Amino acid sequence: MKKLLLPILLLVLGACTTQPKTDYVTDAAAYVDPFIGTGGHGHTFPGATVPFGMVQFSPDTRMNDWDGCSGYHTTDHTILGFSTTHLSGTGCSDYGDFRFMPIVGEVKLDKGDEENTTSGYRSAFQHENEDAKAGYYSVLLDDYKTKVELTTGDRVGMMRCTFPQGAEAHLFLDMVEGVNDEYVYESWLQVENEKAISGFRRTRDWANEQYLYFYAEFSKPIVSCSMFENGVRLGEEPRAQGDRVKAYFDFDMEDGQPVVMRIALSAVDVEGARNNLKAELAENDFDFDALKQKAYDKWNKELKRYEVSDPNESNKTVFYTALYHTMIAPNLFSDADGRYRAHDLQVYKSERPVYTVFSLWDTFRSLHPLFSLMQRERTLDFINTFINKYETNKHHLLPIWELAANETYCMIGNHAIPVIADAYFASIRDFDTEKALEAMVNSSKMDFRGMGAYMKYGYIPIEVEGEAVSKTLEYAYDDWCVARMAEDMGKAEIAKEFYARAQAYKNIYNPENQFFQGRRNGGWMHPFDPAQVNFTLTEANSYQYGFFVPQDVNGHIDLMGGWNAYEAKLDALFNAPSNLTGREQPDITGLIGQYAHGNEPSHNTVYMYNFVGEPTKTQYYVKKVMDDFYTDRRDGYAGNEDCGQMSAWGVLSAID
Repeated sequence: MKKLLLPILLLVLGACTTQPKTDYVTDAAAYVDPFIGTGGHGHTFPGATVPFGMVQFSPDTRMNDWDGCSGYHTTDHTILGFSTTHLSGTGCSDYGDFRFMPIVGEVKLDKGDEENTTSGYRSAFQHENEDAKAGYYSVLLDDYKTKVELTTGDRVGMMRCTFPQGAEAHLFLDMVEGVNDEYVYESWLQVENEKAISGFRRTRDWANEQYLYFYAEFSKPIVSCSMFENGVRLGEEPRAQGDRVKAYFDFDMEDGQPVVMRIALSAVDVEGARNNLKAELAENDFDFDALKQKAYDKWNKELKRYEVSDPNESNKTVFYTALYHTMIAPNLFSDADGRYRAHDLQVYKSERPVYTVFSLWDTFRSLHPLFSLMQRERTLDFINTFINKYETNKHHLLPIWELAANETYCMIGNHAIPVIADAYFASIRDFDTEKALEAMVNSSKMDFRGMGAYMKYGYIPIEVEGEAVSKTLEYAYDDWCVARMAEDMGKAEIAKEFYARAQAYKNIYNPENQFFQGRRNGGWMHPFDPAQVNFTLTEANSYQYGFFVPQDVNGHIDLMGGWNAYEAKLDALFNAPSNLTGREQPDITGLIGQYAHGNEPSHNTVYMYNFVGEPTKTQYYVKKVMDDFYTDRRDGYAGNEDCGQMSAWGVLSAID
């Protein structure tokens, strides 16, 4: 099952070589560089988080374009503030909740102009004054001469602000600013006492309706506070509410001691956030360095699951940073008491942790198979989360691209299905397999996103549904996964039905050109250019989807005329000119010929040479991809890191 879900030949490449055990890395977290991926189109963030944690405390330098999806890009030179939630490597933006910004002197309510930091609350900074490690980030804000440090726990974060001694110090909170064009349905902010505040935001962006609460405490008393709604300063009431809430809190800095804020999040309520803080930190525990060390130790524990030996320090940095990025998401979503918000936005309670952020079109390919090896307990939690989301989703579907209790319906396929099947065949079965199979079957029969046409015609006609070629190929693979699991569970009729459906790829295979091609009114779409990026495919062209038949590689080889013809087709892919035609698609990067490593549809292709007796070609291209597209630079990924998928491919390809 593992071999067919993602044909991986475990190779000895630069990042992992066989050496005596005494040479193995003992401090794996020391090799993590969170800045890798913050340049180019990697879309990662450099801030603090712990493995699969609820909090991602990180600086915001931009939230207003494609390369600002994580809130940070390394080409920027001003910081807007530090918010508690971020997405890693995605191609769409959301989060950026509860942005805090330490300010000295006059407070401006708007973020201002990047070219003139005095026009708003943002501050200039220098990259040489930044530091980032596993579970830690720091920076010096030039305009305020203030050092900011961030660290986190599972559901908590800490922010340490070292203001100049005697400064007129404020901590600004922007409850409006998040991602670009985010709509705030409602928000409120409450001063609980002289050392604590709480707040809530219900917002719409990529997630249509996100609920998030916080509870925060300070190491110093608040001397005074100023609250604003729509830019108007409110009176002395300790509460502000509306859709445009901002505030700042004043602190006495005569003693020169830093202001430490500890904060916890919850998607349920403020009490959940308060309890999350109590569950992780003792009362009045503002020991930033202790939490920082705990975060580092958590990373070390996870990273040391793989022992690496290599005399090349850069290779170890690349490998362990990739492994680090595989564990940023999915994110913990249930509170310490087990409560969580489900797809119907109602609150439930679970005995096991519930997670969010499932970029399944990306991560079913390499990340979740990696989890089946190294995160078996969490994989069980992920599958239980899938079943819960199926039961509370209004369409009664397994998740597609789930975010903050919302289904975004972004991307294509039903790729929770192969994740469940892969876990099942990896002997992770302590979940309700009958309910899981029911969810897999029902999700595969819903007349939704082209599925009705797929079931009627055996493929999706391009006049019926966009991305028809890609959807046909990916639904066929998902169907095979349903069939395999049903067969093993003794469900012969289901298995027979879905094995037949899994052959749908043959219905869009054009033997004249040996490509998968869109069909219109029963005939082939013309004119046809395999290098063209068009509406029939998902973030790719026909070259890049040309080998996506992981469920029936031998059948695909036979269609092409045998081993020699299949090998020749692979050679043509890698040796073709790297010119794309059709619409502009910034995701298609990392090109070797027409192979595009910077996006997911190509990710199985370099391994296909193994199926026609040419493993040396697989080895050559895997090494070339590793050498060219995984580096220790800030632009060290070929494309979006995509919630761990890009990194997981590198990790699996480096394992001995």
